Amino acid sequence: MNTFENFKLSSQLLTAIKKERITKPTQIQKESIPHIMNGTDVIGESATGSGKTLAFGCGIIEKVIPKEGLQALILTPTRELAEQVKEALKRFSENKPLKIISIYGGVAINHQIHDLSHANVVVATPGRLLDHFQRKTINTSKVKILVLDEADRMFDMGFIEDVEKIIRKCPSKRQTLFFSATISSNIRNLANKHMINHVSVSAKKHVDPGKLKQIYYNISRSMKFSLLAHLCQNEKSGLIMVFCNTRRTTDFVVKNLSANKIDAVAIHGGFSQNKRTRTINLFNNNKVSVLVCTDVAARGLHINNVSHIYNYEIPKDSTDYIHRIGRTARAGEMGKVINLLCDYDHNNFSRIISDHSSFSIEKAESPYLKKINVIRDQRRDQRNKNTFRRRQPRRYNRYN
Repeated sequence: MNTFENFKLSSQLLTAIKKERITKPTQIQKESIPHIMNGTDVIGESATGSGKTLAFGCGIIEKVIPKEGLQALILTPTRELAEQVKEALKRFSENKPLKIISIYGGVAINHQIHDLSHANVVVATPGRLLDHFQRKTINTSKVKILVLDEADRMFDMGFIEDVEKIIRKCPSKRQTLFFSATISSNIRNLANKHMINHVSVSAKKHVDPGKLKQIYYNISRSMKFSLLAHLCQNEKSGLIMVFCNTRRTTDFVVKNLSANKIDAVAIHGGFSQNKRTRTINLFNNNKVSVLVCTDVAARGLHINNVSHIYNYEIPKDSTDYIHRIGRTARAGEMGKVINLLCDYDHNNFSRIISDHSSFSIEKAESPYLKKINVIRDQRRDQRNKNTFRRRQPRRYNRYN
């Protein structure tokens, strides 16, 4: 099926799809939409950015009836993804008066309570959704479509018990759809418990290995940031994503890039939802060229035109490495992954090489670098110094 018309979608939905300048279905859409429109339970495996939202969105938009209560529930692991999915569904359903809302933590709950009384489609993170169940401010008795988006991430983030509680609160007679970048045994076990005669579909990896170059530098810990700054300043790049393993390192990197006149912003779970949304918009609109982030930005978020991925720290889980590098080399464009290794990265990097032996990651020679004096968190350093002093044994003058 090479056109959306072949899926027998309504003219209103086809018009909205064309308005988004989407001309041909992606592989995951070709594989899953016919089953979704037939009401079959589906497990869909496909990379972030490959069109999964439109795939399950077609079923929701066509089957949900306006003004007849909550009929579709979509679970996402992060606030950003919830907001992104909601906005996408609104665009695709602009010709149908559906009330589509997102609910997640970190913002006031009263406005959500009001919106839930009118909602037809809810996109939610598990924790906040359970809050509404406890408050009895949500009614799922009419839900006929349940979607888990980025299901593998739900497991990674420890949400699976919450997800199971939510599934049990939905009617047993429903259509259930799981979409994920990777389908693990955990997801299959969950499907066997909560799906009926499901079908599994998958799409080829969205990253084109022929257009993705991976390299690594081996550098001393003290020169690691100097190398990153040098590469950002001198390599001709489009949009750059710099991945760190912790919030603390993310804050450190963005502060020092900015101090060296590199246009950078940060995103991690410690920021408010409004700040995280503004940051993503700045980056997507090319207002800044460097996004420094934790793995919260590696999954689900729709970010286009990323030409370079810098792994300032190597992730412990080799699957997270795959999701990071999947941000570039898309839609026929070239991409480059640069790994910056110092002593504490070697074990993680070895694990990635072992788990993905087909990767060709070339060693690069470090350029001549001028060491940059970095700015550190003085308050944190002072706390560390005070802790060290408290731990020292008291010294007495023998002449006292």
